[in-house]
Amino acid sequence: MKIVYLLFPFILLLAHGAAGSSRDLGKREQCYRQKGFCAFLKCPSLTIISGKCSRFHVCCKNIWG
Repeated sequence: MKIVYLLFPFILLLAHGAAGSSRDLGKREQCYRQKGFCAFLKCPSLTIISGKCSRFHVCCKNIWG
């Protein structure tokens, strides 16, 4: 029975983390709609940063359009 008290905060922490991921999904979809793609930390050559997909992913677009 004592384990339930330890598991309850862990379950709440997981639910809290899952709630934030849906916001990042919207940013990712917005990037794709603008003909961009998400890359980790920096964009490859011949692309520019046009926004953020999540904390560590940036939205990149081709410099030629």
